[in-house]
Amino acid sequence: MASLNRKRWFQIHGWLALPVWVVFCFVCVSGTIAVVSHEITWLANPAARAANPDDLPRKPLTELVAAVREAAPDAQVTNVFTLESYLVTSVGLQLADGRPARAYVNPYTAEVQAISGGPTFIGFMRSLHGWLLFPWQANYSVGYYLVSALSIVTLGALITGVVIYRRFWRAYTRPQLRLRAGTRVLMGDLHRLAGAWSLWFLLVIGVTGLWYLTQALLWHNDVDVWEHPDPVPLASVPLSSDGSAPTPITLQAALERAHATIPSLEPSFVTLPEFSRGYFSIAGAGESWLFDRYAYRVFVDPWNGEIAQLREPSTMNALQVLTHVADPLHYGTLGGIWTKAVWFVFGLLLSAMSVTGFVIWSKRTVRETRARPARTAAHALEEFRT
Repeated sequence: MASLNRKRWFQIHGWLALPVWVVFCFVCVSGTIAVVSHEITWLANPAARAANPDDLPRKPLTELVAAVREAAPDAQVTNVFTLESYLVTSVGLQLADGRPARAYVNPYTAEVQAISGGPTFIGFMRSLHGWLLFPWQANYSVGYYLVSALSIVTLGALITGVVIYRRFWRAYTRPQLRLRAGTRVLMGDLHRLAGAWSLWFLLVIGVTGLWYLTQALLWHNDVDVWEHPDPVPLASVPLSSDGSAPTPITLQAALERAHATIPSLEPSFVTLPEFSRGYFSIAGAGESWLFDRYAYRVFVDPWNGEIAQLREPSTMNALQVLTHVADPLHYGTLGGIWTKAVWFVFGLLLSAMSVTGFVIWSKRTVRETRARPARTAAHALEEFRT
């Protein structure tokens, strides 16, 4: 009876991945590449490198924005995005003809190294992994649903794998890898060994993926995790007597106001007001290391410098916390390049497991299919003899 139950669990384990095997493998590979997309960008694109041979400190964001405005006087600056210390600061632009572009600025010298339109490699890999480049229709994407639903496959494979791999903890103390016992045996050993060592990783990827699926459902049903600040009251927008456009506070003043509110704030993404009733939005990292680089956010009124809304981990509810801890856990960015290296290795293992699992399942299926006619013939002969 125990062997029968184990066989049934094995069948479930195989069927979990079989219908979406190619998609699952592709998502694993693209996600593994996405983890190190910043490092690949540094290797492949010299204009994205932030050279600092003289060990200079980072320049203020206002100085970087000023350099971009001097290099592209006809463009409008829309946002500022800071990256790792070895990469440029990316300044978003809207060109005179309405096209979006990004300026790559060395954060240590304020040199504008390139102005480029189109998607970046980092953004492309995140989109490819996140929703397979399926188009977004209003507030949902079929691709996003498809990818996030693979979390069910991941968690199902984790549970059934633990059930059918009896005493899996032996893989930690007595790992078995039979190199001369044939392809099927070797594949099985590799699959079980990688699976046992990747249990924690499967759990992290599965749980965070399940949150992404939940998030997709929230978006689709117009449920917003955050309450956004109301637009600046029209009565608060100053009017000039001579018909000229009123002058808002400077970016520097907005940053100083944000730092006065959250002294530990390290700005990661700053957006400038798009219209007269919009806000400076200054998002960044703070003291909570488990949260992403946007968990702290300050909305600053562009006319009087008042704080319209403040977001920080200490005031978040459960859904808001999940929103800001899912990405660091899913992509391994919580500890910098070292944790990303760990996630990359285990991402490769998970990709390899999807291949070896399919090979094992297919070989077992072919073997049983070939054996079935022989068993049927033997059974018929036995009946004939009796």
